[in-house]
Amino acid sequence: MSAHFADRLIAAIRDKGAPACVGIDPIYERLPADIAEQRELNDGTDSGSALDAVLEYCRRVIAIVAPLVPAVKINSAFFERFYWEGVEGYYSLVQEAAAAGLVVIGDVKRGDIGHTSGFYAQAHLGDPRFADLDDWVAPDAVTINAYFGLDGVKPFLEVVRQHDQDKGIFALVQTSNESATEIQGLTLDDGMKVSERVAMLVNRWATDEGLIGSSGYSCLGAVVSPRDEASTSKLRGLMPNSIFLVPGFGAQGKTADQVRNCFKPDGSGALVTASRSVLYAYDDMKYLEMYTSEWEKCVEHSCRDFVAALKAVVPQ
Repeated sequence: MSAHFADRLIAAIRDKGAPACVGIDPIYERLPADIAEQRELNDGTDSGSALDAVLEYCRRVIAIVAPLVPAVKINSAFFERFYWEGVEGYYSLVQEAAAAGLVVIGDVKRGDIGHTSGFYAQAHLGDPRFADLDDWVAPDAVTINAYFGLDGVKPFLEVVRQHDQDKGIFALVQTSNESATEIQGLTLDDGMKVSERVAMLVNRWATDEGLIGSSGYSCLGAVVSPRDEASTSKLRGLMPNSIFLVPGFGAQGKTADQVRNCFKPDGSGALVTASRSVLYAYDDMKYLEMYTSEWEKCVEHSCRDFVAALKAVVPQ
């Protein structure tokens, strides 16, 4: 039997000594000059040229961060914008990251019901069943929308079970965008917030038979962006068996102190993601002054700073 997803993720975090994940959200217009200005990659009006530049950049970023963090989160939307070639490019990066020994999270945020949800689950989480793709792998885990209820989540859990729980899911519970509070922050008749009720449902699904590994964590985790200490601690208590995927660190304003309460007292239970603050560190004067025109060193230094910031507040 393959290793349980949560157990593998916990072990990877322990091996790297950091509950850190780098988000791969590339924007062509922000690529470093030595990539964007290459003759064969410098045409932003040509989808193939622009995509080649983006993929080259992402491959080099993955190589930089692989020794430093246990996981990467690849956002499919940043590749889908290049249409059919972009979708192929997304899956090619999944292979690159997996080959680098990283836990790969596909940030796809899919949600629907019935056959549609089932095909989403197979396409984004299940390893290919086609003979001509038998050497390709899907991400280790994906993000999904919990707000369809169990009808939207169950097809993904079925894929998890088909893969002997070596695949994982992170269900959206509390997101990082401010307007989310207009829905997720609504107070229900019993005094609970909508996000808290969703957290209770996620906990029910996460503790279903066979989904919890030896680490005590389920292969069904939750996307939780901290808002304040009290609400974050409450969500942590409502989902004791789910690993939190924590967005918003760095460019979106979340600090190490703010994400602290996503973890349990022993330092387990969360994986914090940083995207723009690492990807575009060469636009930050702090790093640019140290490494003029050396964007790879800027990315590496920023990633190390990200890891160090988490280590300073999370018990090891």
